[in-house]
Amino acid sequence: MSDEETAFNRVGEAIENAVSSQMFGKKCYKIGGKAFLCFFQDAMVFKLTGQHHTDALALNGSILFDPSGKGRPMKEWVQVSFEHQNQWAELANAAHDYVAGK
Repeated sequence: MSDEETAFNRVGEAIENAVSSQMFGKKCYKIGGKAFLCFFQDAMVFKLTGQHHTDALALNGSILFDPSGKGRPMKEWVQVSFEHQNQWAELANAAHDYVAGK
């Protein structure tokens, strides 16, 4: 397992009531049956809104998540590189709260 995937698992497992699952064939974490985190191309992907979305997208190298690679990004989902792993936990909690309706 890569350092990136280990970090992803550590962040996901630290979130209360998060369940490991699959999304587009990639590992993800869900709350209430809804995905809020995904692991893709050695990066962590977060479902975000508002200022958290803006801040995540402003990080160097961050992009809107385009799992198909066909120029159709998922607008609420931001892919954040391992370079910013120190911010993954905070973004994961924001994604959790967003999907959980908090």
